[in-house]
Amino acid sequence: MTDSEERQARYERGMALMNEVSGGQAQPFIDSLSDVSPQLVRQVAAWGFGEIYSRPQLVPRDRQLFTIGMLTALGGCEPELRLHIGVALNVGVTPVEIVEALLQSAGYCGFPRAINATKIAREVFAERDLLPVEGAL
Repeated sequence: MTDSEERQARYERGMALMNEVSGGQAQPFIDSLSDVSPQLVRQVAAWGFGEIYSRPQLVPRDRQLFTIGMLTALGGCEPELRLHIGVALNVGVTPVEIVEALLQSAGYCGFPRAINATKIAREVFAERDLLPVEGAL
C-alpha cells in the first residue's frame, strides 16, 4: 500500500468511526469547518479517529470519560464538551457516570470549570429527555 493509500485508509477508518460513535452526526462537525480548513477536518478524522481513537487498548466509553475530563480541565471548550457528552451517551456512558466524572473534576480542575461542564451536561441531558438524572446523589 502506498503512503497516499495508507493516509486515505486512515481517513476512511476515522470517518467511519466518527459517524459510528456520534450516531451518524459527524457531518455537522465536518460542515462547520470544511469551508475554512478542510485539512483540519481531514486530520481530526485521519489522525484523531483513524489513528488514536481506533486503538483497541481503550474502549470508546472510557475514551469519552477521559475526553470529558480533559475538556473540563481545559475550560473554554464548551462546544466540544457538548459534542463529547453526547458521544459518551451514544457509546454507553450513563448520565450518572458523566455527573460523577464532572463531580470528580471539581477537586482537580476547580468548581467553576466543573460547574460550567455540568451545565453543558444538563443541556445535553435535557435535549435527550434524560432529566432528572436518576441515581445521582
